[in-house]
Amino acid sequence: MFDQMKLSAWTSGIRSKFNLPLRVELWNGAQVDLSPEQPRVKIRVPNPGGLRYLLAPSLGNLGEAYVEGALEIEGRAADMIQVGSALAETTGKPARASRVASAALRLVSPHTREKDAEAIRYHYDVSNEFYSLFLDPAMVYSCAYFENGDEDLATAQQKKIDHILTKIGVQPGQTLLDIGCGWGALVIRAASKFGARCVGVTLSERQYELARERVAQAGLQDRVEIRLQDYRDVAGSFDRITSVGMFEHVGVDNLPEYFRRIGRLLAPGGVVMNHGITTTDVEQRNSPHGSGEFIDKYVFPHGELAHLSTVIRTMQEGGLEVRDVENLRRHYARTCALWTENFENNADRIRATCDPKTFRIWHVYLAGCAYGFAHDWISLYQIVCGKAGEEPDLIPWSRRYMYR
Repeated sequence: MFDQMKLSAWTSGIRSKFNLPLRVELWNGAQVDLSPEQPRVKIRVPNPGGLRYLLAPSLGNLGEAYVEGALEIEGRAADMIQVGSALAETTGKPARASRVASAALRLVSPHTREKDAEAIRYHYDVSNEFYSLFLDPAMVYSCAYFENGDEDLATAQQKKIDHILTKIGVQPGQTLLDIGCGWGALVIRAASKFGARCVGVTLSERQYELARERVAQAGLQDRVEIRLQDYRDVAGSFDRITSVGMFEHVGVDNLPEYFRRIGRLLAPGGVVMNHGITTTDVEQRNSPHGSGEFIDKYVFPHGELAHLSTVIRTMQEGGLEVRDVENLRRHYARTCALWTENFENNADRIRATCDPKTFRIWHVYLAGCAYGFAHDWISLYQIVCGKAGEEPDLIPWSRRYMYR
């Protein structure tokens, strides 16, 4: 009875602030609608213990409850995230974790080679089939580039790769290193269309195996080498270096050394491009409403997002000169929305590739990312650099060459 009294007070408070298309169903058959509209999201509380998640809601708490089965939630993922975010706003708590808490998290999550490799395997080695069911056919798992806004996902991903390779001015015969090469799409394109000689490195065994197969299928073994290797162990000199969707795994405190390492691998006159997610919070706290904690726990162990200002500063500390910065936040919101649609359209096939908990994690994670990019919690920047101190005639006069 006491639990239901608290729930009644909670629903009254929410109705006074929001008109949420949400139905709450209790273990005893009772149900409460929080809007006269037809509910787009249904939350079933299977026992009284599940009420604690509703009475102190955050995206982190609600996500955990859904993943662990403490609450049964039905609806499209985008609606679930929208409703969850609205519920989180009713708590009156700070939207983001404190800077002290974020710093403490970094202290207990050291970025050793072993931990980094373990985190990569956890995220990327679910299965190749799993990823293939919501990514484009080339399996590009990073922000696409919608030049006109109406491209399908496959077209936008190829345009993204071409945009990167054009932006860094890849020429036939040049050497290119791709740090975190995924399933090989960028290096295959760089070799086949731009004539580069490429090395791609990854810590994911599943990516390594399929990328090598795809290189062989394309007949590019003489121009593309895929390695199962930590970027810190790469030796040599490269005319062009790309890092796409990888530096989020490095750790904020390690960024100066990360960029210093890239600078040592970059040949004189060379160009590097870092494409990665950033936080929009200048104090580099976790994403709002517990969403960052959810991702830390269930999706990207030891992942950390730096603010753009930190990225630029640490690039300079690492001996690199920033030459061009492009914001692709709108593009990533669109990319994640399309991934979410693909995931839900292929839900039955995806369930067959993983356990129910993994399915639920990714169901809300992809939609949560789309929401985060759309609401300016996180962003995506492509940053082009050269070695610091080089002659200015190595820098293009304008950006026109990027759009030929």
